[in-house]
Amino acid sequence: MSPDAIPILDVRGLSLEFPVFGGAVRALNGVSLRVMPGEIVGIVGESGSGKSVTAMTALRLLPPGGYRVTEGSLHLGGDDVLSASESLVRQWRGRRAAMIFQEPMTALNPTQRIGEQMAGVLRAHRRMRRRDALARAQSLLRDMMIPDPAQVLRAYPFELSGGMRQRVMVAMAFSCDPDLLIADEPTTALDVTVQRQVLQLLRHHARERGTAILFITHDMAVVSQLCDRVYVMYAGMVVEQGSTRQVLQDPRHPYTRGLLDGLPEGVAPGSALAAIPGRVPDMRHPPSGCPFFDRCAFADDACRQRPVLQPFPAAGAGPASADAETPEDRQLACWHPLARSVADTSGRRA
Repeated sequence: MSPDAIPILDVRGLSLEFPVFGGAVRALNGVSLRVMPGEIVGIVGESGSGKSVTAMTALRLLPPGGYRVTEGSLHLGGDDVLSASESLVRQWRGRRAAMIFQEPMTALNPTQRIGEQMAGVLRAHRRMRRRDALARAQSLLRDMMIPDPAQVLRAYPFELSGGMRQRVMVAMAFSCDPDLLIADEPTTALDVTVQRQVLQLLRHHARERGTAILFITHDMAVVSQLCDRVYVMYAGMVVEQGSTRQVLQDPRHPYTRGLLDGLPEGVAPGSALAAIPGRVPDMRHPPSGCPFFDRCAFADDACRQRPVLQPFPAAGAGPASADAETPEDRQLACWHPLARSVADTSGRRA
C-alpha cells in the first residue's frame, strides 16, 4: 500500500454526546481511528463502549437532532461526513460505504420479497433495469454459497433461517462494490458453524473486491480470525490499538488483558471464567481521569488524569526492551502499561 494512500475512513478526536433530561451522555470521548483501502479493522469492547455509535456516526445513521458532535472530524475517502448534506450522504450509503447490522430480521423489510429488496438497492445506486437487477441479485446470492438463489429471491425474510438472512445482508452490502463495509456484530446471533461460514465469506469477498471492512464485535476470538488491526474501546475511548497479533498476543492495557482473560481458551473444564470486576462508568458524569480507574488493579493517583492515546510506550512505561515491537501504529492510553512479561504469564499467549 502506498504511504500516500488516503484512508477510506478517517476519524480524528471525535467526541459525541446524547442530550438527556438534565444533561448529556458522553458516548464518544476523543475517538481516533482509521481504515485504509483493502484493510480489515476490528473494534472490540464491552457493551456501552461506543463501538456501534462510532459506526453509526460514520454513515450519519443516528437520528438527526438526537446527538451532538462536540469536537473532532470524520472523513470518508477524504470527504467530510459531518458537514455533508443529507442528500449527499444518502448517495454515499450503499455505493461508497455499506453496513451490515447485527439482526437481519430487523434490517430487512418483512413485507417485501428478498429479490425486490436486493433489486431496489441495485436500481437506486446503479440505475439498472429491474430484470438486470434481479439477475445481478441472483448472482450475488450464488456468490454467498446459497444453494437455490432463485428460490431465496422469491422468499420473504421470515421464511429464511437466521444464517441465510445474514448471507442475504452480506450480498446486499457487497452489491454496489462499496469502498468500505461496516459490519456491526453480524455474527452474534448465529451458531458457531454458521458464524465461521459468514466470516469466511466476508474475508474472501473483501479481499477479492478490495473492500475495506470495519468489523465491530465484543468477541476477541472473531477478531483473531478476521482482522488485520484492532482498536479496543472502553467508555467511549480507544484505549489500545495495533496489529491483531500484537494486541492479542501482547496486550498492554489492563482492560485488554481483562477481555482476553475472559476467553474460555486455556481455562480448565469446570473452572469459572475470569471477569472484570465492577461496571462501566455512568457517562452522564464521565470521570475526569482514566475511565477504567475503578476497575483496574494497577490504578494509582496518576490515573486520576485522563490518559491520551499515543505511540507505545506510553508515559510512565519506562524504556522499551530491545526486542519489543514498537511500530508507530501500536498505541496505548494508559499510565501503567503492562510489561511483556506480565502479559506472557497468562498461560494463553503465543
